[in-house]
Amino acid sequence: MTMLSTDVLSFVGQGLNRPECVICHRSGLMFVPDWTPPGGVTVITPDGTTTRILATQPEGNIDLPVRPNGIALESGGSFLLAHLGEERGGIYRLWPDGRVQVVTDEIDGHPMPPANFVTCDQSRRIWITISTTRTPRALDYRPDAATGMVALHKDGCTTCVADGLGYTNECVLSEDNSTLWVNETFARRLTAFAVQDNALTNRSTVTTFGAGTFPDGLTLVSDGSLIVTSIVSNRVIQVQPGGAQSIWLEDCDPDHLDVVETAFQSGEMGRLHLDTIRAARLKNISNLAFGGDDLQTANLGCLLGDQIATFHAPVAGHALPHWDCDIAPLQAWLGVQV
Repeated sequence: MTMLSTDVLSFVGQGLNRPECVICHRSGLMFVPDWTPPGGVTVITPDGTTTRILATQPEGNIDLPVRPNGIALESGGSFLLAHLGEERGGIYRLWPDGRVQVVTDEIDGHPMPPANFVTCDQSRRIWITISTTRTPRALDYRPDAATGMVALHKDGCTTCVADGLGYTNECVLSEDNSTLWVNETFARRLTAFAVQDNALTNRSTVTTFGAGTFPDGLTLVSDGSLIVTSIVSNRVIQVQPGGAQSIWLEDCDPDHLDVVETAFQSGEMGRLHLDTIRAARLKNISNLAFGGDDLQTANLGCLLGDQIATFHAPVAGHALPHWDCDIAPLQAWLGVQV
């Protein structure tokens, strides 16, 4: 397909604070992480109105502020937050009234490192990615990164089910829960695992990425392909089951991308390279969520912007488990009927 121009982009929401991960619901509501102290979630209604749900009532061993990176929507309208602390992480549950409680903050009995992403499947299992065990995280912005892991929380226990990954980022499950795909950002791989009972097996590489691509966001398309969202280069890439890639959209300054690429290859990449963007319209996109009545509106989470960029996708997305979940209590709390 022909790559789309950034002219197709429109923007929704206002005043967002690090909306790294977008979640869309059939109701038309969108949800993004919010780093406004003490941390929480921002709700975006179809007309662009925003409402903050902040963690004002911590329960248990939670030190505010919460720094949610990935978020997951639960039936009933609560949220799971992947806490990206400086040294410690955890998965917290946030309720619309501001109550926040620990779901898990250990893996195999050890303190959980900063958590990157969280998602639920139809069996109510919670899948968690840990990008790195190194502190600070920027020490693993390297081609040889290999301390990332995937953890599974089930029946009150959290266990590591895959390790040795190159900066684990977003993951997504197949519709039948038989396959888990995960992005390895600095190893530049899209990796697949077979899900057998509560274990990950048969690790394989679906595709690898070249210069300028740092795979972060990951979601499913209705035709069985996957969408990968790249930080720094602001690329949206469709990956076919056999590994073939096509770029839907890109917004980057080639000279700046060369600087970042050189720093990455020489082992000198740091926060400055992620926090500096020289692009026409996009602000370091990190995630894509399909929404709209036909699941063909692509909504882009980002690290540095205060709005969500959207465009009409060439094909429809796949409805993830949270798409149809009952959030009537949340809608009532918000006072919205959409």
